[in-house]
Amino acid sequence: MTVVYLLVYLWALGHLAPGLGGYSVSVVDAPLANLLRSALGPFSFTPIATVQIGPATYLFSLNSILGLGLAALVGLNLGLTYLAWIQPKACGLGRSSTGVVASIPAVLSGTACCGPVVLIVFGVQATGTLLTTFQFLLPLSALLLVGSLVLVSRQLDPLQIDGVR
Repeated sequence: MTVVYLLVYLWALGHLAPGLGGYSVSVVDAPLANLLRSALGPFSFTPIATVQIGPATYLFSLNSILGLGLAALVGLNLGLTYLAWIQPKACGLGRSSTGVVASIPAVLSGTACCGPVVLIVFGVQATGTLLTTFQFLLPLSALLLVGSLVLVSRQLDPLQIDGVR
């Protein structure tokens, strides 16, 4: 799921797209100096390298590193959610929907990159005020994902996991 999330994140940002075939790598002049250069808004950075591998074109930027961090958090949250679902005793839970509740921050993180696309798909006419709130979704999503990991992992008892003794 981590890899899938990262690929969807990069595709939603436009940093992963169909290619024209062929193989090439190109890097901008002074890549380290351009790595932190903002592109279209907060938490959107200018690509510093282009990699064409046959049917795909990938643009590397700081967005790739942020996306990898979010994807890792999503993967960890989904792993703990799965553990809470199949072995609730290990997480100090009764048989309830807490595992599903723990995955809500993982779902919210998708709106950080895909929110504007979702609004377009559903045809909702968003005002400028609504669109400005999207700049806060990426840090909020990361904070919620970390918070979810901390809350669930504090209750985790490794000795209660079936097969670990």
